[in-house]
Amino acid sequence: MADPRTYRPKPGEIPTQPGVYRFRDSHGRVIYVGKAVSLRQRLSSYFADLGSLHPRTRQMVTTAASVDWTVVSNEVEALQLEYAWIKEFDPRFNVKYRDDKSYPFLAVTMGEEYPRVQVMRGRKKPGTRYFGPYSHAWAIRETVDLLLRVFPIRSCSAGVFRRAEQTGRPCLLGYIEKCSAPCVGRVDADQHRALAEDFCAFMAGDTSTYVRRLENEMKQAAAELEFERAARLRDDIGALRKVLDRNAVVLGERTDADVFAMAADELEASVQVFHVRGGRVRGQRGWVTERVEELSDAELVDRLLLQVYGDAEQGDTDAIPREVIVPVLPEDVDDLEALLSSVRGSRVSIRVAQRGDKRALAQTVHRNAEQALALHKTRRAGDLTARSRALQELQEELGLPESPLRIECYDVSHTGGTEQVASMVVFEDGLPRKNQYRHFVVRGETGEGARDDTEAMYEVLTRRFRRYLVDAAGSPDETEGESGTDGADAARDERGRAKRFAYPPNLVVVDGGAPQVAAAQRALSDLGVVDVAIVGLAKRLEEVWLPGEEFPLVLPRTSEGLYLLQRVRDEAHRFAITHHRKRRTKRMTRSELEGIPGLGPGRQSTLLRAFGSVRNLRAATVEEVAAVPGIGPKVAQSVVAALGGAPEKDRAEAAAGTVPSSDHD
Repeated sequence: MADPRTYRPKPGEIPTQPGVYRFRDSHGRVIYVGKAVSLRQRLSSYFADLGSLHPRTRQMVTTAASVDWTVVSNEVEALQLEYAWIKEFDPRFNVKYRDDKSYPFLAVTMGEEYPRVQVMRGRKKPGTRYFGPYSHAWAIRETVDLLLRVFPIRSCSAGVFRRAEQTGRPCLLGYIEKCSAPCVGRVDADQHRALAEDFCAFMAGDTSTYVRRLENEMKQAAAELEFERAARLRDDIGALRKVLDRNAVVLGERTDADVFAMAADELEASVQVFHVRGGRVRGQRGWVTERVEELSDAELVDRLLLQVYGDAEQGDTDAIPREVIVPVLPEDVDDLEALLSSVRGSRVSIRVAQRGDKRALAQTVHRNAEQALALHKTRRAGDLTARSRALQELQEELGLPESPLRIECYDVSHTGGTEQVASMVVFEDGLPRKNQYRHFVVRGETGEGARDDTEAMYEVLTRRFRRYLVDAAGSPDETEGESGTDGADAARDERGRAKRFAYPPNLVVVDGGAPQVAAAQRALSDLGVVDVAIVGLAKRLEEVWLPGEEFPLVLPRTSEGLYLLQRVRDEAHRFAITHHRKRRTKRMTRSELEGIPGLGPGRQSTLLRAFGSVRNLRAATVEEVAAVPGIGPKVAQSVVAALGGAPEKDRAEAAAGTVPSSDHD
């Protein structure tokens, strides 16, 4: 535990302008990011008497080892920079709203030449328009199935699209007229993009335009006695109305708003939002956060709006509505409105619903938030208790000086000694940190791989902890000619981000028994790392092996600590074998193409995309291979010769029924 007085800046050093500040721990990791109208006034409050601070604030300032800040021009810039840093550094003491489940979105990839409609989850990608979120993926698929009658845009994968291009035959959706089949040239790129834009406009709320247009076309077709076309248009109108009927009308037709509500206690908060577009509820989403900061409800709403709208693209009117209804106005509501308005490109208002339909809808959203919080606490209680017990059991059984809050596990995967890879998975507070997982390609002394698993484990641990020592102390190139470089600065790159292996684990777990543990211990000893514990978990009897011990430690089968070790080991095994299979598949696919003069990885990929497989490529002529963009005649001849293709003269003779002479019997 650090004394805040050891790193407290002098009062005269802290500026009085607006800005954003960062607290860091002894390893240089950012643990808290905040903004302030006056940096001097805000930072001074953190260095008051410890007894007067809130328990969470006291824990933060005693965990920190340094503080720095950046001055900005105004409070809007401070909001933007604070969000950017929270997103980049993921500080452990900042409030972060996490989705209480994975919500699917309806996405249209407008950034592609032929936009595709599909179901997407996770992080949003640039150039793609999103609608939702929806509660269930099947709801999206039913909606898309109905709308493809009217807007027959592409919904197939890239592989299906390429195969249709090569064969000249569309997929089933093209035959049943639920796709305009741009893959075979029924429509060109501009016509298909126009269909996609109409689809997006309908999903964005411009529904009446298309319904009226189809009604007029239906009447005109009936007047011209084109009854089959009129019947088709009638069915299209029914499909559109069926989609509209599924979304309840709750507000005026021109209302675009996001309605937020929050239910909270002293430890956690649950937030729900209803996305209303064109007066209809288009989607619902929820988040849950731990109240790791001493924040009021207004400050929680402030952090929420920054997180929800922080990734919106400039001019994205779908992501940011004209009106945001919140349970409590944030303290800097004017700055938030200015920020959201600048991103949307038009006026955005943030307000609290006082009466009428919007107030009634806000109460409905609040009831959903209360139910979500109750459900989360029911599920969380058992999980949190189990994780705490597991970490405590590991500390006691392994004789560790402190609880293993950061655990790293390593596993080696290969097939008969080929394509040797290793994995490093990270668990913090008993939960996986997937953004810190790493792969290693095992090279061995000769560059062809290690002789056995123990040599591979020694190499991987040596590489990982050598990088840790370099990142923690500063590499010779970085520190040469500099003075006063400490571990906190050396653990950051030129952009201020943590380096890849800058933080040590409390516990290293290796997949294996005594030999693997001995190899791991030898790697750390050779590097002089003495403050990291090592254990091995053998698969057969789930025995825990400690360095230098003749017999393993056997934990009870019902031990939460053993369950945690098993989860960590199984995750490392999954991560290693997945990477190994990818490398093996890639090698098997390209093995026949590797080593051909003038044919690097880029040209290999080009040929495989053009012909679909090595088998098809082997049957191609020199002229067909040379016709592929980027492949010249010389390279084409090398490819045909390497794959066993016969010269054109021999093929002609074979076609005529003659056999070329041979020098061999």
